[in-house]
Amino acid sequence: MVSDPAAESGESGESRRARQAGGRPRQRIANRLHAGVLALVLLSTAAAQAAEIKVAVSANFAAPLRKIGVDFEKESGHRIVASVGSTGMFYAQIKAGAPFDALLAADDETPARLEKEGAGVAGSRFTYAIGKLVLWSRTPGFVDDRGEVLRTKAFSHLALADPRLAPYGAASLQVLKALGLLETLQPRFVTAANNTQAYQFVASGNAELGFLALSQVYQDGRITEGSGWIVPQEFYSPLRQDAVLLARARGKPAAEALLKYLRGDKARAIIRSYGYGL
Repeated sequence: MVSDPAAESGESGESRRARQAGGRPRQRIANRLHAGVLALVLLSTAAAQAAEIKVAVSANFAAPLRKIGVDFEKESGHRIVASVGSTGMFYAQIKAGAPFDALLAADDETPARLEKEGAGVAGSRFTYAIGKLVLWSRTPGFVDDRGEVLRTKAFSHLALADPRLAPYGAASLQVLKALGLLETLQPRFVTAANNTQAYQFVASGNAELGFLALSQVYQDGRITEGSGWIVPQEFYSPLRQDAVLLARARGKPAAEALLKYLRGDKARAIIRSYGYGL
């Protein structure tokens, strides 16, 4: 004969059923709490892995970075927040404590200086592109393929980025000096804060032509609109553009991942498509 523990203890069948039924809701609540905690852990992990990267980017590289950023963000889950301006302006802001994670400069001197001064992470600096200069007009046929328009009186205004702040502006002065035209054309200068503004001056017609970064008007092997003279390298110093991880982003995986991505094949193909050398 098999004994019934409940019967032996004096517990009725009705009481036993009530006790068992009362345990099930408690188990369901425990299961839900466990699932909620697990979901929070997963969300916290995803949030930790996906981060925002604040990048100071020279105006000449704004368009390529946007295109590179689309693929990078899809693959990594990180988000790029770009500020566009002149390299000289960014140097001053970084030294004043601006919260950037990385600088994509228009030269190699500024990142080296930041690294030396401790504002850049030692060993993180590399050349991501070699820039090219173009003399450009929005008018087709206005600029010839040798830049002879500079020797004419066909224009009243020549736009260029501020040589004190923008390496492309300094390169523009080198070109004019090499051609023996610096003093002649200086009264016609329309000085812009950066390459983006120089482009706007010409595109809007406020200046008939201007010196720009080739990347601003070039895509897939050709100047996309207007007319331009791609200035031979012999007329100006190479525009080696370096990137550097900034001190506040030391040990930040997302920022390090972006700089690594810039050195990869996908990013380099996009960089070449905008007319840069590598």
